[in-house]
Amino acid sequence: MEAERLVSAADPEWRPVLLVAVKAGLRQGELVGLQWNDLDLPRGTLHVRRTIWRGVEGLPKGGRERSVELPASVVDALKSHRHLRGRFVFCQKNGEHLTPGRMAGPLRRTLRDAGIARAVGQIGWHDLRHTYGSHLAMNGVPLKVIQELMGHATIEMTMRYAHLSPDSRRSAVNVLDRPLAPACDIRATRGEGAANHS
Repeated sequence: MEAERLVSAADPEWRPVLLVAVKAGLRQGELVGLQWNDLDLPRGTLHVRRTIWRGVEGLPKGGRERSVELPASVVDALKSHRHLRGRFVFCQKNGEHLTPGRMAGPLRRTLRDAGIARAVGQIGWHDLRHTYGSHLAMNGVPLKVIQELMGHATIEMTMRYAHLSPDSRRSAVNVLDRPLAPACDIRATRGEGAANHS
């Protein structure tokens, strides 16, 4: 998988931020603004509370904070990455937050070392976020859950991943061939509107 190749090819200093990008789906400004007090590593949760873009700090896109559950690989990487340079998780040597300019070169080098290229145009940090959404959709995660994890303001924004989902309608009706739960009999499920043949 290209995402795994990318992370493996990264310089150790840049591996944690790349891992969070592809396995937590943060926007670039959210990666820049991430602080240690936004992490609850014992619970495996990351809280997206701010974005920093062109030096300006603000709320995440859409004006809403969100929580993102983290896979164990990300939790372990963040524990190992813990440093004493300041409040930002991903920072410069002086403790200041990263900037898009400082993040561009390392990503380009890592893509080159991993042998990942695009026929037209360059791959950027936002493409790593799309990889996250695509990976979730291809593994059958419901679009509503993807919307919440990615912080999309509307489900329409998440629908771009719908074509990647497995045949969810087929999966949905397949459950009807499984044995019914004990409480799920015809008499128990009769609704008030049944007489209207709705």
